[in-house]
Amino acid sequence: MLALPAGVNHKQKFNGVKICMTNKKNQLMKHRVGVRKSIRNLNAEIAFQIGERICSGEFAPGAALPNEAEWGSIFGASRTAIREGMKILQAKGLIVSRPKIGARVLPRENWNLLDKDVFAWHGAAVGRKAFIATTQEFRRHIEPGIAELAALKRSTAQVETLAKCLAAMRKASSFEAVVEADVAFHRGLLSAANNELLNPFAVLIEQTLSSLFEFTTQANPKYRQAVHLHERIWKAVKEQDPEAARKAMQALIADTDIVISGGKGRK
Repeated sequence: MLALPAGVNHKQKFNGVKICMTNKKNQLMKHRVGVRKSIRNLNAEIAFQIGERICSGEFAPGAALPNEAEWGSIFGASRTAIREGMKILQAKGLIVSRPKIGARVLPRENWNLLDKDVFAWHGAAVGRKAFIATTQEFRRHIEPGIAELAALKRSTAQVETLAKCLAAMRKASSFEAVVEADVAFHRGLLSAANNELLNPFAVLIEQTLSSLFEFTTQANPKYRQAVHLHERIWKAVKEQDPEAARKAMQALIADTDIVISGGKGRK
């Protein structure tokens, strides 16, 4: 919506556009937008807090959740706000809610782990050790294939993007910058695979690897070795060598396994 400058009324123009709304009406519209935004934020906060409690195991799969009145008392919110929060959780696959029956927690296999909130709640609930183990399992089965596809289907622009990520990794002067550049490289590789069915994995790539790299970057005394392994992946993708790309990614993941294990067996 085009905001009215002070003093402009319905008979005036602004940047050549006739304004058909008074300042008073415009201010009322802004107020209504602000109210709607606050309502959305409240609904999301209710969903967030209940979602955390579900993923932590406080409410097990199959368990009945408190009713709208009980949640309303807990949050100091209206039944409408609670109902909208529950709709958010239902869309994320955490619960099923039916009129006159109430809401129940769905089995974990129904949870949408590709949703950023659900993934974060789940990761916090299972603990770092289990989360890292699961992340590495995911990587071993998915990322070598992504690297192979990227070598087959990448564009010149995508190769250049990966090169920029590598440069950022080399130049990074802080822990945060290293993690950011590393995650960007893996997301760039996913993009270079040019497969629409893989796109939803962008959430998992970003969130799992951000958490993993926060740990491994600090624990890795030979980070430059990891940069070198990323360079091997980039070179294989650039040269359109899918087998080399797959092997380079497998080598990178194996190196991460060594870092996680405390460096045992690392030369």
